[in-house]
Amino acid sequence: MAEPIPAGTSAATEAPPVSGDGAVAPHLTIVGAGLAGALLAILLAQRGWSIDVYEKRGDLRELGYERGRSINLALAERGRHALRQADADDAVMAKTVMMRGRMVHFADGHLDLQRYGRDDTEVIWSVHRGELNEALLDIAEEAGARIHFHHRLDSVDFEARIAKFGDDRGDTVREIHFDTLVGADGAGSSLRQAMAEVCELGDRSEFLGHSYKELEIPPGPDGGFQIEPHALHIWPRGRYMCIALPNDEGTFTVTLFLPNRGAPDAGTLNGVDGDHGDTTNVTKPGTHPAPGFDTITTGAQARAFFDRDFPDASRLIPALEHDFDHNPTGVLGTLYLDRWHLDHRAVLIGDAAHAMVPFHGQGMNCAFEDCVALANHLLQTTARGEAFAGFQAERLPNARAIQQMALENYLEMRDHVDDDDYLLQRELGNRLAERHPQRFLPRYAMVTFTHLPYAVALARGETQHEMLVELTRDRTSLDGFDWDAADALVEARLPPLPEDY
Repeated sequence: MAEPIPAGTSAATEAPPVSGDGAVAPHLTIVGAGLAGALLAILLAQRGWSIDVYEKRGDLRELGYERGRSINLALAERGRHALRQADADDAVMAKTVMMRGRMVHFADGHLDLQRYGRDDTEVIWSVHRGELNEALLDIAEEAGARIHFHHRLDSVDFEARIAKFGDDRGDTVREIHFDTLVGADGAGSSLRQAMAEVCELGDRSEFLGHSYKELEIPPGPDGGFQIEPHALHIWPRGRYMCIALPNDEGTFTVTLFLPNRGAPDAGTLNGVDGDHGDTTNVTKPGTHPAPGFDTITTGAQARAFFDRDFPDASRLIPALEHDFDHNPTGVLGTLYLDRWHLDHRAVLIGDAAHAMVPFHGQGMNCAFEDCVALANHLLQTTARGEAFAGFQAERLPNARAIQQMALENYLEMRDHVDDDDYLLQRELGNRLAERHPQRFLPRYAMVTFTHLPYAVALARGETQHEMLVELTRDRTSLDGFDWDAADALVEARLPPLPEDY
């Protein structure tokens, strides 16, 4: 296979890049300089690869990050593990805020901190997407990766190995010779669209029927946080909810999640809507209308809604009307592909391959795992088609698993965190984890604090949930609980966890 021509050069006059020992360095062209593209560039550039990254936007380190278009990110152990492989963990962690658990704001005004793990060794970290992206871009360039901004992928000739990039600042088009393309360009991936023109990817999208809007709680008069900083705040209200994640400058990014269409005649009884194939609304006569983005369309209406349903949050958001009117409404959906690669010429990672709803906080962590897995496969063989096939075989089942769990977690966050049955099952699960640490591990902990494959976490979590439902049926507390029977059930149904997870 011919070695690639460095981006932007002429095949007739330029030679491929060489390593320090005179060998030709393997080359990769990455489309997208977001989180996954930057991390993959680091992982391979640090290991001697020649990397070119093409990004349709300008350099956010110079232009600033566009607000209102993304939900704050929750960095978990999977993501940190990937960052450690890239020697980027320290730089990123300096920009994070620890979150110990969910701070639930009940409708009656009281608060409850539901810890994620056993103690402060089991936490997640809030990080601003823009600050994280800036840090990774810096490290990628330090590692030797070349990042080309204002390069929008317009078309790909896979036979000739030529990609055409346009520049939104003018009418210029640049042709790039490539050996292999990696699509790290997000849910709306241009590379995926180009691949779909020449091979069947089996792509399909399922939209949630709910959308989101970002707002902000500013720092207090003293410059500090106005509410508990070390928690992910949730205001669950059945069919809709509001969350707030801390930022390192003392602000909170507030995200309102609403159905696209409200129910004008009734509220809900912690029901599940029919937008994702669930049961229809359970109505309660005499309650106020259930809101939607079709019924709350202005900042003034949003303020009245917050005053009614999230009063403790409303008083902390002075620019609520402005933010609601000017920030875009984000769409929530899941992207499924049956195929992630085109032989040895192109492969997709991250949201370009498996975009998911954000309710498990795993989209970035999953994408970072993709980067490590793809880098490892590329480093183990020079046959890129073989590497891409192995990468897909390893990661596709796990992507499907976390996509399912992310959808399920939305229902948990908005409907169940204040539900008595859920709280009792959660209490029992924590007790069983203490009694059987090598067998019973709450699904959230498996996803968030371990490296167990997502598919394993999903399967074990389903078994554990069935056990918890069975053991708590017709119970309101654990008083008089038959622990011997519970222990026997755990031993019978759950094999020991792997030693290194």
